[in-house]
Amino acid sequence: MGYVFDFKEAQQYDAWFEQAKNRHCLDLEIKLIMALLDLQTGQRILDIGCGTGMSLSPLLDKGVSLTGIDPSVHMLDKAHERLKNQVDLHRCYAEELPFEDNAFDTAMFFTTLEFTDRPAKAVEEACRVAKDRVVIGALNRYAPVNMYRRCKGFFFPNIYTNARFFSVWDLKKMLFSILGDVPVHWRTTAQLPFVRGKIVAGIENNGWVQRSFCGTFIGMRIKPVPKFRIRPLPLKIKKREIYQPATGLVTTSSARQEYSSIEKHRHMSGM
Repeated sequence: MGYVFDFKEAQQYDAWFEQAKNRHCLDLEIKLIMALLDLQTGQRILDIGCGTGMSLSPLLDKGVSLTGIDPSVHMLDKAHERLKNQVDLHRCYAEELPFEDNAFDTAMFFTTLEFTDRPAKAVEEACRVAKDRVVIGALNRYAPVNMYRRCKGFFFPNIYTNARFFSVWDLKKMLFSILGDVPVHWRTTAQLPFVRGKIVAGIENNGWVQRSFCGTFIGMRIKPVPKFRIRPLPLKIKKREIYQPATGLVTTSSARQEYSSIEKHRHMSGM
């Protein structure tokens, strides 16, 4: 169980992204996540910690099957208002997903691990239910803007007061402890403050900038390993005991033997 957003926070969450600068940052984050998802028609995607559905909205017209989970009923209410019946929504926790192994092709976290008590367990669950890939979007603890958010949260409680920030190394260490030394693909968004335009867009798309360990938002993609997949187990089959009729009962075979013996005796007597 992690931090669960209440009614007031659910309302403030959407209002925060209505500001132009915050919406710009969200667009950059969604663009990065979309690239890591590598969408294909018919994919089954699980959004773990879907919140008000902002991370699912860009996927609605992509020909994929969408499922979202969140522990906050208030966030899910907002998500239902936004997504209607186009997404299958469930109320549950990231650490205890109510789905079968390999139930989805892809599982993703979009600023979700920050609000879980056991992020490693949440990732382990994601690897269990995802067949092809797990995509993580997280706020970088070493980004200047996130350092400012953390400091501000100490003095003026806000949404970031209850958040746990990660670095690229933190995420890698956690993933390797769960999956072993698997390939990890990651990128970041710089999100230069108060600046937008073609020049900034060029900076954001620069390969060196996207590999910065100080980028504001981290996008990471991993492939689950076989230990999280269903493996056929040998069934112990008990050999059926041969039927032994009770003493005194006449079976078909014994009746035939008795009849054959009587006929043989009569034939010999007639001779």
